[in-house]
Amino acid sequence: MPSNNSDVVDDIRDLTPVLNKPHALLPFLQLQSATSLSRLYQSPSSCLSIFRLLDSIERQLVMNLLWLESAISLTTMGAWVVQDQKKVYDDALDMLSKLHILHISGKLSLNTTFKTSLRHAITGGGTTGSFGVPAEKDEKRPPMDVEGLDGYALERWETILHFMVSSGTGQTPTRPSQGVLYLLQRSGLMSNQHGSLPQITSAGFQFLLHPPHAQLWDLLLQYLHMAEERQMDLVEVLTFFFMLSTMELGREYLTENLSQTQKAMLDDLRDYGLIWQRRATSRRFSPTRLATTLTSSSPSLPTSTGAASSSQQGFIVLETNYRVYAYTDNPLQTAVLNLFVSLKYRFPNLVVGSITRDSVRRALNNGISAAQIISYLTAHAHPQMRKFNPLIPVTVQDQIRLWELEKERLKSQEGYLYTAFASQADYEFVLDYAKQLDVVLWENNAKRCFFGSLGGHSNIRNFIERRTSGAT
Repeated sequence: MPSNNSDVVDDIRDLTPVLNKPHALLPFLQLQSATSLSRLYQSPSSCLSIFRLLDSIERQLVMNLLWLESAISLTTMGAWVVQDQKKVYDDALDMLSKLHILHISGKLSLNTTFKTSLRHAITGGGTTGSFGVPAEKDEKRPPMDVEGLDGYALERWETILHFMVSSGTGQTPTRPSQGVLYLLQRSGLMSNQHGSLPQITSAGFQFLLHPPHAQLWDLLLQYLHMAEERQMDLVEVLTFFFMLSTMELGREYLTENLSQTQKAMLDDLRDYGLIWQRRATSRRFSPTRLATTLTSSSPSLPTSTGAASSSQQGFIVLETNYRVYAYTDNPLQTAVLNLFVSLKYRFPNLVVGSITRDSVRRALNNGISAAQIISYLTAHAHPQMRKFNPLIPVTVQDQIRLWELEKERLKSQEGYLYTAFASQADYEFVLDYAKQLDVVLWENNAKRCFFGSLGGHSNIRNFIERRTSGAT
């Protein structure tokens, strides 16, 4: 608790809030009922995890109110805010209010349940076991070490991504579980419209541009949307995610204290690489780095591997002659390039190819846009490329966009062609009626014909029939 008001004033005045986009989970939580959130806030680990997801000014407000036993007036709190940051302050109050963390009624006070649980999370009070129940060490069967857990998580996650970029291209990648495939198609990242095998969509390629942490939450949010369809308790699902995010990497935890919903989730979380179990029926599990970093800013995957480090530093060199040099030995990164690059040579740590009209059109046919191709090349450009401005050669950017325009030159639309009018007057009379309905797509006055949309056909047909019957 701050010692006096001046200390709090200094804290808020010195704080320079950054207008970041809210975490992807927060808008989802705002849509939940007050009753559901109240149940969720009974768990200290859930409150601590949500606190981590908040923006800096929102966390500051929560901490200033956490240890106060009585509400504080809006006027008093507002006096601590400098005028040019008033909108940021109001947005923070709005966010906390929509999450039912903050009660605003002339005075400001924290949700009692949230305040009690967050206090327990910080001070270590309570015996709820919301942070998981650690298992005693078994000397005969020691748990998997951190390095092994990182390798397991990386292998599971890259299996999902590799299947996304390789399926439907003639390659035979390792197939994830049926549950993962359903989730990928349900989330719109893959589609089987072009054949029996699912293929990556435009949204799926955009998904590949995101960091692993954002990718994981994209899938978990879809998992949350599916929870009610599968008759799962949404609050228990969220509670388990938050519990995993506060567990210690490298430790084993017992499944005995988990609810039936949470035990059913273990199979899915193994497929995503969030937990490791010796056997599917094991009473112990170990969270991987993907799980323990769900609500933190730490990397979701190990950064010491060649794949991760090359992705962070950039590995693509693009020349003005459309030649691409990719300094990587990672199969996933090579598979992504193969979506829009015609690969020519492969060496132990280098892949060489060219961006061609055919390779770009192949990507466009799979729903990948020119802007997404350029974004990927920019995001993964080699450090040597970053010395140039613009980073990607303008000639290459323009040509990729021109190839996209080629594909969009012709557009098909269903409709009806109206022709063989008896006279110019009949043609103009019907054409004027169709124009009033705004259904004319094309017209040729010299040949007395026009093309109307599918939706307007019945009205035009009835109009012609009425005119013909009236004339007779």
